[in-house]
Amino acid sequence: MPESAATASPLPLQDSPAVPQPANPQKDRKGLNRVWHAFGYSVAGLRAGWQETAFRQEAIASLVLLPAAVWLGRSWVETALLAGSVILVMIIELLNTGIETAIDRIGPEWHDLSKRAKDMGSAAVLLSLLLCAGIWGMALFQRFLA
Repeated sequence: MPESAATASPLPLQDSPAVPQPANPQKDRKGLNRVWHAFGYSVAGLRAGWQETAFRQEAIASLVLLPAAVWLGRSWVETALLAGSVILVMIIELLNTGIETAIDRIGPEWHDLSKRAKDMGSAAVLLSLLLCAGIWGMALFQRFLA
């Protein structure tokens, strides 16, 4: 006999506070098994990032900029700064995408706090791009004009 609407629970069973949620299996893994699974999650994150136009553009630019960093840098410190600034832009872009994705999961409606979180993520990307451009600009100036 079907359950009537009056006796049906308003929440799905898995959301009920009385039913314990399944634990994250990653928390029980140890040693190389945990590292291996964490690596898989990281690869999945990079694949998800590749679906974003901005990350894809930055990743393609890095294919040119990272070898150029080795050529342009006069010491390992300069090379690390040049390459690191490029990688930092991609890291910040992934974090920004994560923030935007989490906000979008909450709901599509406009909210001031959602806008604020997305704007701050975007500002972080802008600052990382400005830092990268400044480092590269000074390295190019030092190499060719100084």
